Amino acid sequence: MDQKRLFLAIAISLGILLGYQSFIAPHLPKPPVAVVHEAEPAKPAGTPGAVAQSTPAVPKVVPRVAIDGPKVRGSISLLGGRLDDLVLTDYRETLAPDSPFVRLLEPRSDDHPYYVQYGWTPATGETVKVPDNDTVWSAPAGATLTDKTPVTLSWDNGEGLTFRLEMAVDAEYLFTVRQTVHNASGKPVKLFPWSRIRRDYTPTVAGYYVLFEGLYGVADGTLKEMKYEDAKSGGEKKKGIAFEWTGAGGWVGITDKYWLAALIPDQAVPQTVNFRHIDDHGDRYQVDYLAQDAQTIAPGGDAALGSHVFAGAKLVHVLDRYQDALNLPHFDKAVDFGWFYFLTKPIFFAIDYLNGLIGNFGLAILAFTVFAKALFFPLANYSYRSMSKMKLLGPKVTALRERLKDDPQRMQQEMMALYKQEKVNPASGCLPMLVQIPVFFSLYKVIFVTIEMRQAPFFGWIHDLSVVDPTNMFNLFGLIPFDPTTLPGLGAYLHIGVWPLVMGITMFLQQKLNPPPPDPVQARLFQFMPILFTFMMCNFPAGLVIYWSWNNALSIGQQWLIMSRTKLDKPNLART
Repeated sequence: MDQKRLFLAIAISLGILLGYQSFIAPHLPKPPVAVVHEAEPAKPAGTPGAVAQSTPAVPKVVPRVAIDGPKVRGSISLLGGRLDDLVLTDYRETLAPDSPFVRLLEPRSDDHPYYVQYGWTPATGETVKVPDNDTVWSAPAGATLTDKTPVTLSWDNGEGLTFRLEMAVDAEYLFTVRQTVHNASGKPVKLFPWSRIRRDYTPTVAGYYVLFEGLYGVADGTLKEMKYEDAKSGGEKKKGIAFEWTGAGGWVGITDKYWLAALIPDQAVPQTVNFRHIDDHGDRYQVDYLAQDAQTIAPGGDAALGSHVFAGAKLVHVLDRYQDALNLPHFDKAVDFGWFYFLTKPIFFAIDYLNGLIGNFGLAILAFTVFAKALFFPLANYSYRSMSKMKLLGPKVTALRERLKDDPQRMQQEMMALYKQEKVNPASGCLPMLVQIPVFFSLYKVIFVTIEMRQAPFFGWIHDLSVVDPTNMFNLFGLIPFDPTTLPGLGAYLHIGVWPLVMGITMFLQQKLNPPPPDPVQARLFQFMPILFTFMMCNFPAGLVIYWSWNNALSIGQQWLIMSRTKLDKPNLART
């Protein structure tokens, strides 16, 4: 195998992949934000959210129960019994100290309605009055939901049934919910308890193919992913239901890059889970659970169903802890670790551990790179020795190509004999890159999707390793008060920071240590590779560019040391 052609194929493939990520994906059209109306769409009986269409008096001021947890703050709406107001007090929208806290859930009356709701649906033939969206629940005066004080909402239907929602929150992002019904009507009643998460608008997603955002969860032990546009197209074919499965276990929710709202049912109770799209003067998305079997509440009896809701930041260690405590299948995959999950998650743990020792994620990435280079040191040494001999054999190979250019078969045989005599593997130079590609993408995932990296500083001008280097050579790194990226047309490509430049320079220096391709066309193409990669990497997270630059620097030192000590077994061959 010709080393240069293999390397060229890998470089072109990687270039296409990274080029799409950098230049095409960010500019794909984003779905528009839907216009939201307050009216609740009518649903067929037997589905979560199917409510009586009565119109009782709705209070002008919505009564609420405050939430004041260690890491969350907000309120529960007593109108409809919705968990619809939640901010995460450990996270702000931007790096500014006065930036607003990240808001996860919002009321239906706001611009981006996003909420959790519980209810009951009567069995077929039942004429039971159940709570609906306009039901005003009651709560103890002055009640506040904290990690020490749960709250109970209650509502009497006036026909002998008392519905209750008992809610508790832990020290982080897990809510425990218990739905109960007391029957004092004098006759048995059959009800299906349900729970749902609704997002009554189409959010603006990042649009990166390496990041999933949308309806998400585990059903039948399998991870289910459904983008908003897929939920919409799938729902149009099946009366709003884009996905349905009945069984016990699992969890479902709606995920963003860093945040998740997920329903966690009783793992032993069979339920039907649905992903829905509801077209009602705008796009609405819903994940829900409906108990497979109706609960029969005898006269004077009670029925209850417990469940949980996760609403918060997708911290890896927190998800792992809930997964173990609640025996949840694949709850850690709420973080989109991707195809290389088996590699990405260990890399995250390694960097997170190093950050705990060093106190800086950027330095942790550099330290991890050193350990990775040490791990592959024997492979790299073998590869660099072969590459060094290939460079020393350059004159001989060029002479062979010139002398036997009219006899390609003999030329190939002579070259293979030469390589065999010098114990050179033409393909060995590709080994470091082949090993580095999965590590590169896994580290990219770690930096790009884990919230632990969000707003993590390095040094100098790098205040957030998860975003691009903010400097720009096209305005002399801030000396000119002008933002070239605002120019129409080419503006999106006029951003090259300091670290992408460093990466391009180190790539150029490393290229100089490699044997040049004998083909002039290939040689010219390879000369442009550092420039191409500099432009591509300028749109990648700064942490990844710092890793790549540092990795190149270590490779240059290692390769130079090996090449300075490498000699041909038959030196006269190089002079032939």
